[in-house]
Amino acid sequence: MALDLLQVSPPGPSYICLGGFTVLFSLVSLLIKEKFYVNEVVLGTVFGITIGPFVTNIFAPRSWGSLNNTITLEVMRIVLVVGLFAAGVELPRAYMKKHAKSLLVMVVPTMAFGWVVVAAIIHVLFPRLDYISALCIAACLTPTDPVTCAAITHGEFAKKHVPEDIRHILLAEAAANDGLAYPFLSISIYLTIETSVRTAIGKWFLVGWLYQVILGTTLGAVVGILFSKLMNISHKQGFLNHRSYIAQYLALPIFTMGIASTIGADDLLAAFAAGCAISWDGHFYKQTENDAFSSVIDYVLNCCCFIYIGAWLPFHAYDSPEYGITPWKLVLLVIAIMVLRRIPFLLAVYKLVPEIKCWQEALFSGHFGKQLFCVFVASLSRVSESFFVSALALAHLPTPENPPADQAQYLAATIQPIVSFVVLGSIIIHGLSIPFFNVGRIARSRTTSLSNTSTDVADPIC
Repeated sequence: MALDLLQVSPPGPSYICLGGFTVLFSLVSLLIKEKFYVNEVVLGTVFGITIGPFVTNIFAPRSWGSLNNTITLEVMRIVLVVGLFAAGVELPRAYMKKHAKSLLVMVVPTMAFGWVVVAAIIHVLFPRLDYISALCIAACLTPTDPVTCAAITHGEFAKKHVPEDIRHILLAEAAANDGLAYPFLSISIYLTIETSVRTAIGKWFLVGWLYQVILGTTLGAVVGILFSKLMNISHKQGFLNHRSYIAQYLALPIFTMGIASTIGADDLLAAFAAGCAISWDGHFYKQTENDAFSSVIDYVLNCCCFIYIGAWLPFHAYDSPEYGITPWKLVLLVIAIMVLRRIPFLLAVYKLVPEIKCWQEALFSGHFGKQLFCVFVASLSRVSESFFVSALALAHLPTPENPPADQAQYLAATIQPIVSFVVLGSIIIHGLSIPFFNVGRIARSRTTSLSNTSTDVADPIC
């Protein structure tokens, strides 16, 4: 009788693992995050790998069959839009307008440079992928993202060691270029699946730019401005309290995402635009700046998201000679991307960005600005964003046969193994960069000075 009441279903152990990690990490989060500078992104991913199919097989997202890609896409979508909205809110008043020139340099040409360079590296290492297919994979690895960027824009380490101008410009860049992955991805997919180059470019301009990017940004800005004015009016009339403002951190980005995704516009840019617009006059940020709710939401979502990612990683696909994928090629790809994707270009153009004052800051921005959902510390090489865009790409590509019948099927079979390994490498490299960087600073400071005094101003990088 008692045994009949024991119902062990797949969701049960998953809930135990997801909730249990968050609860246990919370007990020591201050020590781990502020003393050792290791965050939930790194530990969550490691925990996800441990409970995933590669180790204990307690939590196996890939066992969900045909729903696997859809669930992955939506999990990443929700985490990203909430993070992007929060990034827009937390930027200073009218920041995007005041720093438009710097952002133009940091976003468009930097992304384009990284896109073509990474595609060339992929094409050389995996010659069975033509350059157009390599561009499609590179589009998944091009954006930076605000979730992992939080490691160098928030927290004790950021306040002590990262200048405020650098923190703001990296956060704004990470948020702005998230949604701009759509045009890079769409042109690659259209060139892959369309028979005519003219048709592909036409669809890319009309759909990729005008409809998705321009409409998505406009939609988000309109929603943000509208709700900003409505909340100001309601506030003056005494119709809403502090909790009503806090609720918008979760409700408004999901509402904006729902509208944008329903009509096929860029929901990531829409969420960021809504966050910028609702706090454009500073009123919304003033009402919420001393509240920790948004940080709590980000914390819980990050824990669950990266546990999911760790369990989702396709370790079995990292050694697939039939597709030309081998571990040593993937390792070389990670190293090449870390060195060549952003750093050379930013070192060349940093003088055009007033917020970056020297080559050391350009080097720092190039390393830690890499693909932001790539990991907490400068982020996950764009973990969430990389997974989101790769899942989005799969939604537009044919189901691969074995062996693949054409280039589109070969791309569909290889895109997630390559992207996910780069994400894993980025989590490891970026996740351990700040701890090692901090150890180096401590060792250097002890050998050069025994009388440093504490200050609230960040130490200069230059």
